[in-house]
Amino acid sequence: MTLALLGHSAAAAELEVRVADRGGQPVTDAVVTMVVRGAGAGEQRGPSTRGRATTRVIDQKALVFTPYVEVFRPGDEVVYRNSDRTRHHVYSFSPIKAFEFVLAPGESSAPLKLERSGVIAVGCNIHDGMINYLYISDAPWVAHTDTSGVVKFRDLPAGEFDVRVWHPRLPPKRPDLELSGIALRADEDRSLDFSLTLLPDSRRQFDREHTRY
Repeated sequence: MTLALLGHSAAAAELEVRVADRGGQPVTDAVVTMVVRGAGAGEQRGPSTRGRATTRVIDQKALVFTPYVEVFRPGDEVVYRNSDRTRHHVYSFSPIKAFEFVLAPGESSAPLKLERSGVIAVGCNIHDGMINYLYISDAPWVAHTDTSGVVKFRDLPAGEFDVRVWHPRLPPKRPDLELSGIALRADEDRSLDFSLTLLPDSRRQFDREHTRY
């Protein structure tokens, strides 16, 4: 299980979030966010998200971006590394961070600062099946599920929370799944279950360029 707490509180409530598909199989890389119930846009209620900025590396190996989904805070940086034997043309048309660069085998990009919250879809202009997602959030608590489909938030304060789940294979242009008003008492351990209807995995598409590169 992945420790999924970004931030700390002196209280000792714990929430386990389990995410599965309609067939009951665990869903990896679902992003779970928690906010205090009733917090307005831009209103911070919970541990501060303004820590030291971090730099995370997205690797490219065997024509796959790893990890598929990564979580960032505004102000963090991302570096793309090419561990393949072929070049990659990494790009995004996202309105919150558009970029593109070509990486030869063994090269890494310069750090890219991610200033704004939102989701950035990133692809390779050479290999159609390559895609990854950068999820930038200022929610007090945020993490993505591990291979068992689980996130655990520890050291939570008592109160009411809204818990939201996002995944790149959910139908587009729909709001995140949400359970509202989840009440936690001090020293309480609680679990929540989300069931997702997911679209087919776009990474399994046939890559016509693979036959030439």
